[in-house]
Amino acid sequence: MVGGLGTYAEYITREFISLGQDVTVFTLNPGNLKTREVIKGVEIHRPLIADASNVFPMFVIDDLKRWGTNIRLFNDIFIYNILSATKFINGIMRKEKCHFDVVCVHDWLSSIAGIITKNETEVPVAFHVHSTEWGRSGGKGSQVVSHLEWAMGQAADRIVTVSHAMREDLTRHGWPRSKISVVWNGVDPERYNPDSCNPKDVEKIRDKYGVRPDERMVLFLGRLTWVKGVRNLVQAMPLVLKEYPKTKLVILGKGEEQRDVVETAARLGVESNVRCCFEFVPEEERILHYAAADLCVFPSIYEPFGIVSLEAMSMAKPIVVGAKGVVGFKEQVISSGPEQNGVHIDGNSPEDIAWGIKLVLSDMDRAKKWGENGRRRVLQYFTWRKAAEQTLQIYKTMQQKEENENAACLKMDLKESLVRI
Repeated sequence: MVGGLGTYAEYITREFISLGQDVTVFTLNPGNLKTREVIKGVEIHRPLIADASNVFPMFVIDDLKRWGTNIRLFNDIFIYNILSATKFINGIMRKEKCHFDVVCVHDWLSSIAGIITKNETEVPVAFHVHSTEWGRSGGKGSQVVSHLEWAMGQAADRIVTVSHAMREDLTRHGWPRSKISVVWNGVDPERYNPDSCNPKDVEKIRDKYGVRPDERMVLFLGRLTWVKGVRNLVQAMPLVLKEYPKTKLVILGKGEEQRDVVETAARLGVESNVRCCFEFVPEEERILHYAAADLCVFPSIYEPFGIVSLEAMSMAKPIVVGAKGVVGFKEQVISSGPEQNGVHIDGNSPEDIAWGIKLVLSDMDRAKKWGENGRRRVLQYFTWRKAAEQTLQIYKTMQQKEENENAACLKMDLKESLVRI
């Protein structure tokens, strides 16, 4: 499990199975897992990979050479794609005679296999775009990765992305708007249910971070990287503490900004009010963190969708979210009116983040209502079942288009044969 895409793959495939579909997944193998097995009805293939990272610099462009030690990541992704595509096409389709209605590939991580599938088969290919290289890197990312994203986008029969904000961003970068559909991600509201949490277990989480009964716990959960706005959140804390000194910020996650978070908190003199857990914890423990929080803050600068906000909403928590730029949070969180469930802020501005947090803390009875509104909104719009049903509808239109085109080709071939006769 790595990030939101891993969560998506786990839940959406289970929903496909429950809706009567047959699902085969190809994914990476760290070396200690079976190369083929079935888990909860999902057939999984994990080809074993080998290290060729010292070979790539011999013939690849300078962009890849600059990856340094990260070239091993590209090695693993590249070989996984080649092995997966050849096993899928030559082994499962041609040798085992298995029929597939659609192939779906996710982000650049599987684009090579997607392009090969388009080259070798007539199976329609859907390209799911959860984020882009230019967005993740602030426009300074890998040319190779960006080219793979673009090439897959051009080759795909359909592009599926996670928010209207993301579709607009893809269109601004020249992607074919007519091929792009939007399907929001989801959450499991039965699993993320505040009524299912043991109060004693919830209290243990608060005790772990030294949050007293009369204090408020603000939770950030996610990768500690610049696009998540976590440094700006830490910089907002002095402004929050001036008015609400009984507030503790709990940061749960891992990433390259761990040291920055600690040093920034110390430099601002708020280290006693900023508690960090730099770990990837199991899902059950993450759920308890949501239950323990009084509010959740996700001040992302770039976030095409963001599943963490749905998890917090499902746990009936008021949330403060980044809503400026390519950020899907603004499609999840209603920031005014009777259905309000949170606050929109500019994730680039510590002052604006502080304003949003203080607005929630200023009226906790109102904040509780916002949390209840959030859970109702999840049940109405953001379940994995709804995401699966909408995605399957797109796949069916792709299949129908393929069938219509095949029928038209057969009709044309028959007409030409009659003309020759």
